[in-house]
Amino acid sequence: MVTASQRFLSLDVFRGLTVAAMILVNNPGSWEYVYAPLEHAKWHGCTPTDLVFPFFLFAVGNAMSFAMKKYADAGNAAVIRKILTRTLLIFGIGLLLNWFPFVKWSDGHLVMKPLSSLRILGVFPRIALCYGAAALMVHYLKDKGAFVAACVILLGYWFVLVAFGAPGDPYSLQGYAGLPLDKLILGENHMYKGEGVPFDPEGILSTFPATCNVIFGYLAGKFIQEKGKTYEMLARLMIMGCLLIFTALCWDMVFPINKKIWTSSYVLYTVGIALLLLSILMYIVEFRGQTKWTTFFTVFGKNPLFIYVLSGVVVKLYLLIRPVPGQNMYSWLYQNVFQPIGGNMVGSFLFALFHVCAFAAIGYWMDKKKIYVRV
Repeated sequence: MVTASQRFLSLDVFRGLTVAAMILVNNPGSWEYVYAPLEHAKWHGCTPTDLVFPFFLFAVGNAMSFAMKKYADAGNAAVIRKILTRTLLIFGIGLLLNWFPFVKWSDGHLVMKPLSSLRILGVFPRIALCYGAAALMVHYLKDKGAFVAACVILLGYWFVLVAFGAPGDPYSLQGYAGLPLDKLILGENHMYKGEGVPFDPEGILSTFPATCNVIFGYLAGKFIQEKGKTYEMLARLMIMGCLLIFTALCWDMVFPINKKIWTSSYVLYTVGIALLLLSILMYIVEFRGQTKWTTFFTVFGKNPLFIYVLSGVVVKLYLLIRPVPGQNMYSWLYQNVFQPIGGNMVGSFLFALFHVCAFAAIGYWMDKKKIYVRV
């Protein structure tokens, strides 16, 4: 990840806002007590929480628009090496995070977590694959070619789901065309089981349309850099955002907006909202010069992957540590600190908000010390 130039502070704010939101929605005190906007849609539809991950991929594309300029004179071999190295590194971090803390409780004893049940895909592996694919397309196809490729992917994905999904029900969990592919290549033991059955919301097939979020983020970043701080740039971003949302809502009538299978309409919908949000942030930060409030979010945006990984590590350690027999640190903190303060719903929210603030403090310290972890 490459931090945006201060000329475009709003890009840092957008990225930081996304990371803060990821930590907020991932860490309620109790999954039984979560406000509706902070939950994922059960299947079709889109809640504010369903915007967070595609916004992060969009932000990856924004950052890539700055990084790819630095690769221009490096030569083809050097560029490919950089892209593949970064892709493998992020994917490897994702695998280690899935396996961490490498041990688990079993009958009162700590035992090694078997690799035979390690989830292969997930948030970080998807970030890696989407970044790598998008970067290679931009490098070889250039901007216009990458845009055309994204359009082909979105339309092709729709065709594949209809052609190879369950007849009459291709957009259901069991009828989804990507499910047998994941079972064949990954194996059920290495898939997510949060739906009650082996089903990976970051599966192989849905990674293709997710790559388009990165491509569109890249194109938006390039457009902003080329046009500079002008009202024409701002107006065109907002118009494009509105057009994409309108197109997505029309497409939703035949190809439902759905995060878990990452439908093409979902891509257009989330990119459209991202463009609108980015336009608002740019107007406030770049055009009105109101920047005093941005520090809380920019500290996330300057070390996004590191802070997100750290948040995952801390939570997994909570689940490992048992301050009292039979109860992990996560539930102990919620029940003994936050629930007494605010009750079930408010306490659960305060638990998540506390951790957002705690990681903001870490990000602030790192920024003051000029510590920036690049991946």
